[in-house]
Amino acid sequence: MNYKIIRHILGWVLRIEGITMLLPLLCAFIYKEYNCISTFIICIIICIGAGVALSIKRPKKHSMYAREGFVTVGLSWILLSLFGALPFTVSGSIPHYVDAIFETVSGFSTTGASILTDVEALPKSMIFWRSLTHWIGGMGVLVFLVALLPLSGSNNMYLIRAESPGPTVGKLVPKIKTTAKILYLIYIALTLIQIVLLLAGGMSWFDALTHAFGTAGTGGFGIKNSSVADYSPYLQNVITIFMIIFGVDFSMYHLLLMKKPKLILKSDEFKGYIGIITASIILISINCNGMYDSVATTVRHAAFQVGSVITTTGFSTTDFDKWPEFSKTILVILMFIGACAGSTGGGIKVSRVIVLLKSIVKEIRICAHPKNTLKITMNGRVVEHETMRAINVFIMAYVSIFTLSLFLISIDNFDFTTNFTAVAAAINNIGPGLGKVGPTGNFSEYSFLSKIILTFDMLVGRLEIFPLLIIFSPYTWKK
Repeated sequence: MNYKIIRHILGWVLRIEGITMLLPLLCAFIYKEYNCISTFIICIIICIGAGVALSIKRPKKHSMYAREGFVTVGLSWILLSLFGALPFTVSGSIPHYVDAIFETVSGFSTTGASILTDVEALPKSMIFWRSLTHWIGGMGVLVFLVALLPLSGSNNMYLIRAESPGPTVGKLVPKIKTTAKILYLIYIALTLIQIVLLLAGGMSWFDALTHAFGTAGTGGFGIKNSSVADYSPYLQNVITIFMIIFGVDFSMYHLLLMKKPKLILKSDEFKGYIGIITASIILISINCNGMYDSVATTVRHAAFQVGSVITTTGFSTTDFDKWPEFSKTILVILMFIGACAGSTGGGIKVSRVIVLLKSIVKEIRICAHPKNTLKITMNGRVVEHETMRAINVFIMAYVSIFTLSLFLISIDNFDFTTNFTAVAAAINNIGPGLGKVGPTGNFSEYSFLSKIILTFDMLVGRLEIFPLLIIFSPYTWKK
């Protein structure tokens, strides 16, 4: 284990976090929030100071392999969250540190679950920092570091693989550093386009920035207690479109830039993603017909909530907890399916679901004709045995953690719907669930133990389980 390179990278993670806090500090100056000004100055000094202490001595060996990659990513996200919670606690906006960590992890993991009962009571700079954590966590801080710094030579692919969502992670171009830069440039460009469109619809600069951060990271922290319900249909439609856009594998946009649109249409995951969204909107619109003043309004709310849930963003325009059971069941299913691999969305991922469904079909056909040799394909290519094994193990670990979490938080004695969807919302990085944690509720009533469990679930969901679990395994630390 190369501990020195791990320490060095952790130091740079804290440096980057300290630098990003300059943006909410500027916001505090603009809105003359003097308590927050001093808070962010203190937190910036702490983050950069700790980061410099860890990274000032460059390691001689830059070698990094799978074990170091997983450990580095897991520890980076834990440190990022622990230090990122400081502004909330130091300023007194969220006095209890456990609550502050819950809110911060929810931000960085792009979950959007909240313990706040009155978001609008927060200072503007704290709301800005809260929303910015979505944008930072969306593409990933390690991807950003790989794009900027020569951290680990040719082996920094292990960092990308450990942090990026999906069963497989590949390069867009031969150099992984260039791949990271391309991903972030696409991410930034799409965010800027959305900001311009939101401003064109009459949003203020502050509202446009915070909502774009939440949409790009598929996080969904609202800056109003009503989330997005009070904004115009145009603004809701813009957010709907961009939620769906950010739920697409970013390699698809690279193919567009390379003028290869035919390859996008050959993607099984992309076609499945669009198909699921379209079918869900149609079914919910039919089921909710008559609940709103017009068909157009019904379709708009259906499209928004489908886009919000499948991309695990978590914004809302209406209280979907009041929808018919059929529509709510569709949303719960979408919670688990999630967005595409290689996007900023959470969930199991469409590609995994497709492979699992194809596996079932394969087994049925083999049962009928045992001598047949069948292969599972995605995008015209055979799915490797190693990928199948990884997907099966992921699902087993996912189900085990979900079940254990549901069992533990049931101690708080809330109803099953609330607990089930609370865990689903946390581990799939969605935000709102149903019942007490629905779009008009929050997670504040849970005990500190349950909040810690759900915080763990949010991190596990964002890092897709193993980068976090590996830290707690004794085998990891053996020579």
